[in-house]
Amino acid sequence: MQAPPSPQSLTKDEVYRRLDTVIDPELGISIVKLGLIYDVTVEPKADADSYIARILMTLTTPGCPLAAVFDHMVKDALYGLSGLASDQDVHITLTFDPPWVPDMMDEEAKAELGF
Repeated sequence: MQAPPSPQSLTKDEVYRRLDTVIDPELGISIVKLGLIYDVTVEPKADADSYIARILMTLTTPGCPLAAVFDHMVKDALYGLSGLASDQDVHITLTFDPPWVPDMMDEEAKAELGF
């Protein structure tokens, strides 16, 4: 009897594609295009059938009242990805080093916001 196939390997690119669907509620632009995502890593868990997605991100301001909202939005966007057993496999770290500045936006976001 053959072992069941293992889940599709989770990639950094797939995590970024899902994060690009998370829209900043105030600005109406993706958090990826705004430059709020600093890094994504995908690590296999000890059982090798699932992964941990680690996301290093920032907010436009340290006192942003939407910090908790972004946490839920990011986890919701990654829900159902092959290899992520639950939202506990999504680790989000907020940093303000370096602080976010408008130059971190991609050209599309800058154009949309008139920069």
